[in-house]
Amino acid sequence: MLQYTLEQSLRLFGLPLHHSDTFDRQIIAQALAENVPVVTVDEKFSLSEGLKVIW
Repeated sequence: MLQYTLEQSLRLFGLPLHHSDTFDRQIIAQALAENVPVVTVDEKFSLSEGLKVIW
C-alpha cells in the first residue's frame, strides 16, 4: 500500500486541470511525487509534464 503524503497532496493541488477526474489526478500526483510510471490507456495522463505513461 502506498501512503498518501503531504508532498503528494501538494502536487495534487498544483496540477493543471488537464484531467477532471479527482481520483485520476490523485494517481498523477502520487506518480510524480514517487517518480513512478503509470500504466493507463487514458490519453489525458500524457498531458502531465514529467509523468511517464506506459501503454
